[in-house]
Amino acid sequence: MRFEDTICACATAPGAGAIAVIRVSGPRALEFADKLVRLRHGRLSDYEGYRVAFGEVEGLDQVLVTVFRAPHSYTGEDGVEISCHASSFVVSELLRRLMEMGCRMAEPGEFTRRAFLNGKMDLAQAEAVADLIASDSQAAHRLALSQLKGGYSEEFRRLRAQLVELASLVELELDFSEEEVEFADRSRLSGLLADCRGRVDALKASYRVGNAVKNGVPVAIVGAPNSGKSTLLNALLGEDRAIVSDIPGTTRDTVEETMVLDGVRYRFIDTAGLRDSSDTVERLGIGRSLEKLRSAAIVICLLDACDSPSSREAVLRRVMDEVSEDQKVIVALNKCDLAAGSDEPVCDSAGFAHQTVAISALRGTGLDALRSAIASCGFGLSSGEGAIVTSARHYQALCDASEDLSRASDALSRNLPGDLLAEDLRAAISSLGSIFGEITTDELLGEIFGRFCIGK
Repeated sequence: MRFEDTICACATAPGAGAIAVIRVSGPRALEFADKLVRLRHGRLSDYEGYRVAFGEVEGLDQVLVTVFRAPHSYTGEDGVEISCHASSFVVSELLRRLMEMGCRMAEPGEFTRRAFLNGKMDLAQAEAVADLIASDSQAAHRLALSQLKGGYSEEFRRLRAQLVELASLVELELDFSEEEVEFADRSRLSGLLADCRGRVDALKASYRVGNAVKNGVPVAIVGAPNSGKSTLLNALLGEDRAIVSDIPGTTRDTVEETMVLDGVRYRFIDTAGLRDSSDTVERLGIGRSLEKLRSAAIVICLLDACDSPSSREAVLRRVMDEVSEDQKVIVALNKCDLAAGSDEPVCDSAGFAHQTVAISALRGTGLDALRSAIASCGFGLSSGEGAIVTSARHYQALCDASEDLSRASDALSRNLPGDLLAEDLRAAISSLGSIFGEITTDELLGEIFGRFCIGK
């Protein structure tokens, strides 16, 4: 990219609509806008920032032009936004005329990349712009907005500053090693290092929630054939999404649909019934069901209340053998309207804590209680929530920092030379700095901003 160029792009989605917005940014943005748009009075280049002018593009359209002055603009450069009628012809003609004057079409994410390079936002905030655009639930929007406002980055800056303090104490001792001067006793260094490791590990752990909220919390509905899994999916969605039949083994592959509960998007996955089968296709479906079960954040184990306690116990045991300790399990006793004593407790032989809810998927009984149980699994976000990691790149950087700090802690406990300790601390500082852009490469920036839409 040539950042001395003036760039242009349509900032609104293509298609029919009332208006479209053409964004122009760069050193000649106002000059080009003056050539393109005729005002009734004055020139755009004489306007102060945050002013709107009505004008006409000769032979094409009447437009409104908003002026932004450097450095108080999105990109930190002079810029204009031209609001025109959302005709594909008008938009393409405006862009063509701008490019004839010397504008260049912006590449994906180039406006935001310029904002980052001009110090208008750090790298984590720039990534939050894309997340904010893509957010499709209240929880995902809240996470992206919090990150965009800078509180998220501040958390990493404070953590990095602690590590810089640690490293500086160690390196000072290296500078004065011949004088045998100690700037911090080992117990204090160990305590500071333990605090940093604890915070890094807590941020790593938050990725499980953050990633699920960002991409939709996966909820697997599992159980024996004919226990009512497809009926339950349809009842939760309020539509006939999955095929329902009295024939066991009707669902042979996973069926997935999304819905929003209390501002959080959940991905409900109807799976093939768990049983021993000689049917090759059904066995493949059961294998996929087990994969979805293992990867789900929440597992709804659907048991048929009309089955014997031993049969229900066998299904529950099979499910519990597949889940891990960090998965949430809800036991739903279905067909409670047909079976007496269906509210009796279900034995959890595997020792995992879970909730039990009595429902009738066909009648709609108990579904509110089931939704409440799902909401109580901890994927909703409170207003006072701390930094939550949603990016795989940030998670990997935290994993690298955790390993570096683990080595540093080991070096400290074994009283290894200070230069080895300092090396590990510097590596951790570098990993954390890469999250908010303290340390970047062109390749990394290209990868991040290449996923943006053109015009942003």
